[in-house]
Amino acid sequence: MWTGMQGIAPVPGYVVMQPTTLCNLDCAYCYLPHRALDRRMPVEVARAVADSVNPWAATDTRFSVVWHGGEPLAAGRAALAGLMAPFARVEHHVQTNATLVDDAWCEFFGTHGVRVSVSVDGPAELNAARITRGGAPAYDRIMRGIGALRRHGIGFSALCVVARPYPGLAARLYAYFLDLGCDVLGINIEEQEGVNTRSNDFGVDAVRGFWAELVEAWRADPRIHVREIEWTLRYAGAVLDGAADEVLPRALDPIPTVASDGRVFLLSPELAGFTDPRYGDFSSGNVLATPLREILAGAHGSAAWVPEYLAGVEACRSTCPYFGFCGGAHAANRYFEHGRFDGTQTNHCRNSKIQLLEGVLDHARAH
Repeated sequence: MWTGMQGIAPVPGYVVMQPTTLCNLDCAYCYLPHRALDRRMPVEVARAVADSVNPWAATDTRFSVVWHGGEPLAAGRAALAGLMAPFARVEHHVQTNATLVDDAWCEFFGTHGVRVSVSVDGPAELNAARITRGGAPAYDRIMRGIGALRRHGIGFSALCVVARPYPGLAARLYAYFLDLGCDVLGINIEEQEGVNTRSNDFGVDAVRGFWAELVEAWRADPRIHVREIEWTLRYAGAVLDGAADEVLPRALDPIPTVASDGRVFLLSPELAGFTDPRYGDFSSGNVLATPLREILAGAHGSAAWVPEYLAGVEACRSTCPYFGFCGGAHAANRYFEHGRFDGTQTNHCRNSKIQLLEGVLDHARAH
């Protein structure tokens, strides 16, 4: 039996950086509140973060800095290069909608060793939510960017948002991403968070069936890594080996997200940019005033909501039979679904944890 986490880890597995709040798209399910504004990260913020990150990276062979939006490429190549420059011995990752990717960007990725993940939701008709600021479909522009990546031989991951699971969708999506040529596929069932208030209560049967169907499609032709399936199989294997208590880390990864102005948001990047009368702006400090390593060392009391969230994680551990797989509902999902942090199950954890596990087990039972 897994005995519980020991709080928040003082050293993260990776750091998320927001080079600009701006995004050139206006996706219907996007959670970002300031994506129409171009608030740029100054180099001073990157230098301050690198002061803490570089010593961590020196002892970790794969420490990652993830450049995440807005649309990171909207900052421009020169600005992004300047922000990356202070970091040493890290892996740079970028999450992009690919609409700005061209030959010059591909050369940039090669020169700076950037790993690329593209947000695309499947064939054109499944990308209806992904539109430009003028309301036009973005799919053709996304595909031009992916074409440039492929032309330059740059491997890429894909991140797909499923707006509504239904029978036949998972198999269709998997076939699409096989043809697309991505190395890794991540699937996000749409979440109710941030400025996206659309319901994500899709029903147990639809979501569970989606995951079971995805596993079946993947097993028939497992040429790409599917993030959620591999997570689940790793857990199932550990349970069968009697090592389930080794799957979850002993402490929560703080997942520090550094906003364009240097403020640090812990545990859920989706909290950045929001304020609440009770919790304030959710930030745990600013790297321009306090080193990131010091912010993380005091993470437990760094913001008013954090102790409440940790109490919620403990409530999940004490009451939910899926806790060993899930580790407790994400902070932002608790807040945006329940209005506070000490609740337990959310629609997100039902969709992307509980029914994921059950769907994989359904497939296993059937075979």
